[in-house]
Amino acid sequence: MLGTGVFAVWGPAAAAAGPWLLVAVGLAAVVAACNAGSTSDLAVAHPESGGGYVYGRERLAPGAGRLAGVAFLAGKTSSAAAAAGVFGSYVLPSQPVVAAVVVILVVTGLNTAGVRWTATSAYALVGGTLAVLALVVVSGLLGAGDDTAVVAAVPTEEMPEPVAGGPLGAFTAAGLLFFAFAGYARIATLGEEVRDPSRTLRRAIEVALAIALVTYLLVGISLIVGLGIDRLATETTPLVTLVDTGPSPSLGVLVRVGAAVAAGSALLSVLVGVSRTGLAMARRDELPAALAVIGRRGTPWRADLAGGAVAAVIAVLAGPAAAIALSACSVLVYYAVINLAALRLRPDERRWPMWTSWTGFVLCLALAALLPVLQVLMTVVVLAIGWMLVTVLGGERSR
Repeated sequence: MLGTGVFAVWGPAAAAAGPWLLVAVGLAAVVAACNAGSTSDLAVAHPESGGGYVYGRERLAPGAGRLAGVAFLAGKTSSAAAAAGVFGSYVLPSQPVVAAVVVILVVTGLNTAGVRWTATSAYALVGGTLAVLALVVVSGLLGAGDDTAVVAAVPTEEMPEPVAGGPLGAFTAAGLLFFAFAGYARIATLGEEVRDPSRTLRRAIEVALAIALVTYLLVGISLIVGLGIDRLATETTPLVTLVDTGPSPSLGVLVRVGAAVAAGSALLSVLVGVSRTGLAMARRDELPAALAVIGRRGTPWRADLAGGAVAAVIAVLAGPAAAIALSACSVLVYYAVINLAALRLRPDERRWPMWTSWTGFVLCLALAALLPVLQVLMTVVVLAIGWMLVTVLGGERSR
C-alpha cells in the first residue's frame, strides 16, 4: 500500500478535488475501511487463494465470482502497469516507458522463480519507505517559502477558483486515491499461504489500513502546504518536486530511490495477486487450464508470465495516470462484489457490522461512476468482454 499510489496519485487527485483534497483522502479511507471489514471477514470464512473471485462464487453466484475475478485481474494488471510507470518516471524520466517494461520483466522473472519478501526484508522495506515519506513531510511543512502558493486544505470564500473542486470533484479524487489504499486486496488472495488466517488476515488488513491512512494524511498536508493545490495538480513526480524546492534539494535523489524501491515492491506484490487469482479461476475451468500449472518451485509460473505480459502492454499503451484511473475503477467494481458477498455472511461469521458492507457497496459504485469518463467506459468494455469470455469458457468446460 505504501508503494505506487503515494508517489503518483496526488497530481490527478489534486486536479480533480482542488482544495477538497484532504476531504477526498478521508472519503477514500472510509470506503477502504468498509471494504476492509468485508474483505477480512470473508478472508477468514474462505481461507483460500482467489479473494473476491472465490467469495462471489461461494456467497452469491458463479457469475458474480467471474465478474469479481475479471475486475481483479483488470484492476491489478493496470495497477502493475501504473507501478512500473511510476518506477520509470522517478528513475528514468527521459525514457519512462522503457524503464517500466524492463522492471516488469525483471519482477515477472523473480515471481516465476519463487522470490518473496521475507518478514525481515518487508520490515526493512516499510521502514525505508516511511523514512523517505517522513523526509517529504518535513520538507513540505518546513520548507514552504514566500514563493510557494499555500492553499488551505478546505475551501474558503477568499480563495481563488481552484483547478477543480467541489463535492463531485472530491468524489472523483476519492476514487483515484482509493487506488493507494487498495493493497489489502492482495492479502486476501494469499489465504492458502498464511498460517492462522483467522488471526493473521484480519490483523494484517486492519493494521495496514490504519498505517496507510495516517501516512497519506501527513503526506497530503505537506504537499498542499509546500506546493499549493494548483502546482500540485500539474506535477507527475510531486514528492521529488517538493523536496527539490525545500531547504536541501540534493535529498531529491533519496526520494527517487525510495519511489523506485516502493514501486518495485508493489509491482512484485501486485503480480503475485494477479497470478493467484488467475490460478483460482483456472482451477475452476474459467481460464485456460495451462494457467493452473504449478512449477517445481511451487509457483503458477504460466500465470505469472501471463500477468507480466498484460501489464507490460498496458504500461506501453497508457501512462501512469490513465493506468491508475483504470485500475481504480476496476478495483471499485471488485469491492462492490465483495461487499455484496459479505452481506450473505452469517452473524457468527461477521466481526464488522452489516451496515459497513452496505456503505461500502454504495460508495464503491458512486466513486467508480464519477471517475474520468474515458477510463469508466474502458473499464465497462474490458469487464464486459472479460466476463463473457470466462462465462463462455466455463460453460464449454462444464459441458
